[in-house]
Amino acid sequence: MEVTDELIEKLSRLSRLTFNATEKVEIRHDLERMIGFVDKLNELDLEGVEPLIHIGSDVNVFREDVIKGSITREQAFLNAPLHDGEFFKVPKVIKK
Repeated sequence: MEVTDELIEKLSRLSRLTFNATEKVEIRHDLERMIGFVDKLNELDLEGVEPLIHIGSDVNVFREDVIKGSITREQAFLNAPLHDGEFFKVPKVIKK
């Protein structure tokens, strides 16, 4: 596939972007490199290779829901900048 000015203009219209001359040169170079990479992949012999749908053979593996201990309120407040001993104090973000 050849990257032409017409192709870049079409992509520009479809993406609703405008490019100056320098950007068009950069885009042409990038598109040519991407197409070259795909062409290189097309050289691979994939005879007998099954399509890969999942990376691993395990699908929907869930862990058991186990209740574990947590930290105490005092431990939670150790690094809190502001608290009243029961709750964290944070700046007000909603104004009336």
